[in-house]
Amino acid sequence: MVELRRDVEFEGPIVTGFSATGYKIGEQRYDNGLLLSPEQALSWDAPDRANLNLDDIIAALNLSPMPEFLLFGSGSKMEQPPADFRRAAETVNIGIEVMDSRAAARAWGVLRAEERWIIGAFMPLR
Repeated sequence: MVELRRDVEFEGPIVTGFSATGYKIGEQRYDNGLLLSPEQALSWDAPDRANLNLDDIIAALNLSPMPEFLLFGSGSKMEQPPADFRRAAETVNIGIEVMDSRAAARAWGVLRAEERWIIGAFMPLR
């Protein structure tokens, strides 16, 4: 498991580690994928890329107001989500930042330290 340090204090969940089989928030382990908001972390049984659904992610996180953007961790390598997923985000004015899930886990802490109102959806690394 790769451990991440928390240098800046802020509210909400922060990814403190990750491995091929999941993520760690504090001492809590989350197997498979991970959904994040400034207020919560949820285990995510991430579908295959072709079946990603933005409405399901937003409904699971139940965030108000809507986030600035979605930080999408695409798994072990950077891959764009399907066009339908990107169009759905455009429809509700949510930007998507895509990176591999390791980079997304590290970026989450930086962006939250800046108090950005974002959500994260991190695919498993395997």
